[in-house]
Amino acid sequence: METTQTAPKKTLYSAIQPTGSITLGNYIGALRNFVLLADDFDCLFCMADLHALTVRQDPAALRRNTASLAALYMACGLDPEKSIIYCQSHVPEHAELAWILNCFTYMGELSRMTQFKDKSAKHADNINAGLFAYPSLMAADILLYQTNLVPVGADQKQHLELTRDIATRVNSLYPNLFTVPEAYIPKTSARIRSLSDPTRKMSKSDAEDSYIALLDAPDVIRRKFRRAVTDSETEIRYDPENKPGVSNLLSILAAMENVTPEEEEAKLKGCNYGALKEAASEAVISTLAPIQERYQALMGDKEHIANTLKSGAERAHYLAQKTLRKVYKKVGLYQL
Repeated sequence: METTQTAPKKTLYSAIQPTGSITLGNYIGALRNFVLLADDFDCLFCMADLHALTVRQDPAALRRNTASLAALYMACGLDPEKSIIYCQSHVPEHAELAWILNCFTYMGELSRMTQFKDKSAKHADNINAGLFAYPSLMAADILLYQTNLVPVGADQKQHLELTRDIATRVNSLYPNLFTVPEAYIPKTSARIRSLSDPTRKMSKSDAEDSYIALLDAPDVIRRKFRRAVTDSETEIRYDPENKPGVSNLLSILAAMENVTPEEEEAKLKGCNYGALKEAASEAVISTLAPIQERYQALMGDKEHIANTLKSGAERAHYLAQKTLRKVYKKVGLYQL
């Protein structure tokens, strides 16, 4: 009797820094999709707390935000039994491999990184070596798990390209040591923009009124939408180039209701911008309500969060050790 073997799942890796608020843009562009990806890939979802240290952090806030992000992962539907949810600093192999990769990464490559330039300008009093070598640690995060796919936004494409370059460079010396990762681009994904400047993406590093946080209260969400930038016209029309503010609101509403912006435009034909803002705010409130309820329940059970992260770290450590042992042997480190 013949037996059929199913192909092993590809590995998908993603990490979010536990700093600031997780935005509606993060949810629509990443977290919501992660739940679906967990069925098709072996997924690792990381709280990148080591990366957060490139900017000065309040220690108590960083610990609190790390637990909060883990709770949000689960509240959004990620199953820690199905995927590995863990904290970067709990798996020391990240830092160990980062040092090895630093030795294969060139100063010129790191100095060209856009995020290094941007953060250096914002934090001129703290341009540290960690900020400069940040991409090497990101490469270690990815290569440590022989990752096939990495969901990336526009601001991370440059780092992924450098990761690919580093992996290819190391592989040219030590063949087949690392899987060279590819970018994972969702087939359909709404691009959510800032409420105050719809020419820019929604970002947690901007002014509070420019983004919707996943934990915002209903009255806060309504206030932010009422203040959202539109234009001097009156027609509700999906036209990102000429009507970015209105188009952004239509995109948010469409994403909440799993339809196209054009369908939302048709439903709101003849309505004013106030009606559009109200529809968008109520759709967001309705979507976030069960997430917020689950989040509050999880945050009330600190032991469950700790156990989830402990289990995730153990599973990640097992995978990371397999890669790191190979790397140490290949580069000539004496192992006991």
